[in-house]
Amino acid sequence: MRLIRGLKNLKLLSRRDDFILSQGCVATVGNFDGVHLGHQTILEQVKEKAEALGVPSVVMVFEPQPREFFQGDEAPPRLTGFRQKFEAILSYGVDCVLCLKFDENFRSYSGMGFIEDVLIDGLKVHHLVVGDDFRFGCDRAGDFRLLNQVGERAGFSVENTRTVTVDGDRVSSTRIRHALQENNLSLAGRLLGHPYTIRGRVVYGRQLGRTIGAPTVNIMLGRLAPLRGVYVVDVELPDGRHRDGVANIGLRPTVDGRQPSLEVHLLDFAGTLYGQRIAVTFRQPLRDEIKFDSIDELKDQIARDLDDARAWIADHGTVANQH
Repeated sequence: MRLIRGLKNLKLLSRRDDFILSQGCVATVGNFDGVHLGHQTILEQVKEKAEALGVPSVVMVFEPQPREFFQGDEAPPRLTGFRQKFEAILSYGVDCVLCLKFDENFRSYSGMGFIEDVLIDGLKVHHLVVGDDFRFGCDRAGDFRLLNQVGERAGFSVENTRTVTVDGDRVSSTRIRHALQENNLSLAGRLLGHPYTIRGRVVYGRQLGRTIGAPTVNIMLGRLAPLRGVYVVDVELPDGRHRDGVANIGLRPTVDGRQPSLEVHLLDFAGTLYGQRIAVTFRQPLRDEIKFDSIDELKDQIARDLDDARAWIADHGTVANQH
């Protein structure tokens, strides 16, 4: 079992003798948006301690993320959707992800209630890795100090997360978000430990691209991404092959788009990808997202975008030859 959804399921499973966490665990708590270099270091901390204690490693995350619950559409854009985040966490060797629904009921938990119900009764935690600025509970009473105090009585230990810096500043999701919003793909990639990539399932769009000579594959985004505009991209297909592409990410203002989406035109590709998952890696910004006065103007601009992309690829190499 790699994913546990919800506190109710955690409580039901915790009563079973064959539950993966029946002998306890080493856990950490956070948003893990982007699973960047700082997060990767935390995951290593958790895994090292779990192996030393001979128990599973657990990462606890929330859906929606707390700031999304409190701020709604004003919350910062996500670096990754839940599935991509979940798969990334598991790829670093974590045994289990606990996803708790952040709603009014969960919001009402006191600091002690969270410790007793989730950490002690649910996870049977032996060791917890959290930042010393970690705060939780409706009363804001939950902090590193309280965890240490309760841990001494209840038999679990608490460890501070290690800080990772790049160019003298701490690696954080906020810093990566700002880098992407400024189209600094190089810095974002250094902070993430890899180029910025969005993974998702191809869905049916309005198929407008086919009528203007640039058919696209479409990924619907639950929330706006930190990037907006047109980019040269590398697309990894379901079979592992790579193709060059040109992507528009945003709201598609010319066609009255309201749902955030990622549309990708694959260069020199024929086939269908509906229902399959692809990975889109952003290589180079081409222009901002613009609202055009007519579809003809949009069509002309797309033709220029494709020419610009091919020129950039000619200078920097095609991804099909790099994999």
